[in-house]
Amino acid sequence: MADDRPNIILIITDQQRLDTINALGFDYVDTPNLDRLVHEGVTFRNCYVTAPSCASARASLFTGYYPHTTGILKNADTWQHSWVELLNQSGYHCVNVGKMHTFPYDAKCGFHQRYVVENKDRYLEGRYFYDEWDKALRARDLVKQQRELYRKRTDYDQCLGAFTWDLPEETHSDNFVGDLAKWWLQNHPIKKPLFLQVGFPGPHPPYDPTPRHLEPYLDRDLPLAKLSQDDLDNQPEAFKGMRVHNTKVDHDSVVHQLNPTEEQRLRQRRHYLANVTLIDEKIGELIDTLEETGYLDNSIIVFTSDHGDCLTDHGHSQKWTMYEQVVRVPLIIRAPKRFAGDRVLDGLLQSLDLAPLILDWAGVPVPDTLEGISPAAALDGGEWTGREFVFAEQQRDGNFTTSDFMTMIRSRDWKLVHFLGESYGQLFDLNNDPGEVNDLWNNPAHQAQKDQLLHTMLEWHIASQVKTANWTEAWR
Repeated sequence: MADDRPNIILIITDQQRLDTINALGFDYVDTPNLDRLVHEGVTFRNCYVTAPSCASARASLFTGYYPHTTGILKNADTWQHSWVELLNQSGYHCVNVGKMHTFPYDAKCGFHQRYVVENKDRYLEGRYFYDEWDKALRARDLVKQQRELYRKRTDYDQCLGAFTWDLPEETHSDNFVGDLAKWWLQNHPIKKPLFLQVGFPGPHPPYDPTPRHLEPYLDRDLPLAKLSQDDLDNQPEAFKGMRVHNTKVDHDSVVHQLNPTEEQRLRQRRHYLANVTLIDEKIGELIDTLEETGYLDNSIIVFTSDHGDCLTDHGHSQKWTMYEQVVRVPLIIRAPKRFAGDRVLDGLLQSLDLAPLILDWAGVPVPDTLEGISPAAALDGGEWTGREFVFAEQQRDGNFTTSDFMTMIRSRDWKLVHFLGESYGQLFDLNNDPGEVNDLWNNPAHQAQKDQLLHTMLEWHIASQVKTANWTEAWR
């Protein structure tokens, strides 16, 4: 009997903010193919990651459990298992092309085949990993553009990680991943349902679009949030320390500036958005290839990102904070034969909520311990209001060096950020302060709200430990 379960195509970018898709109201960025997914699918406007850094967020998405449950709290924590193993066991052919950020990098994680492409210019924890992109460049006798070469530029410290990709266009990491995914589809006929994860390395820095993709943005006006001195002065000490720390290192080729000029900020943003447009082009080609090879007709396409990027908003470089620019990401699901498209939903959900949803699509029993909550009712057009609260976590690591542990809780109206063992934190009234510039943590008028959120955070953590106890034992 033929297996008519859907193909599941999961596309994940790295470090892409919500405000990077034209069809969602951000008309300064060119994303015709993501716009197509918005119009043909269901978009969740309030999807939140569980961690403001790569590995923790991805491990959470690919397990359905929070970082404190998986124990994967920072990059380079060991991560070798996922719900992909369940898809594999159920008869899916599971393929990864591009970035996953497992550790070790080539951990099977349930995939039959992995074509690993990792970060653009570095090797975590000093461990050299020669990935598929490295091999392809070496075969062409090309030297990868990377931090060691960027450092030779006289203007390196002023660039905020923004450069152009000056090698042949097809060798850019995102072009390489997109083309490799297309090649796989073109050379592997359908025999069983397919789970294909395509992980684009961009727009993670260095922000390195090709000149062709950058050209339309060179003179484009872009919205730029003003840097408020009150915002900077009133931030928690952990964030003040991290701002200074990031001026002394060049993580991912970005040397942070405490007082960047408007032109520096715009230049960085133009390169970042041009990289988004480059990826959008490859996504369009990928969809066309799915159609040409017969996969698309019975496919569910999911698009999301692992976290966002401050891009100097709030005076910060990259991630490692709990601002909306970092923890809120796009999530689009397209399956026109299964549910109506051209819908944008506002309920809260977490990226780990994809776990029970995907398992259900595949006909795989959903473990009782799973912390993800399926939004299937939203896709089917039923009553769905989303989560009451979403959470995110970050442990001290080589970049977030100024606190032992940070936790965020967000409701529809409020956000609180807690720092372990510290008297300071953040509290924002999101209805009256959507830009998160007026910290109410020390405001006596809002003590009751602060206490209620802290209590809810405590209850969430205790309930999580109880719910996942049996799974944790097996995991470890």
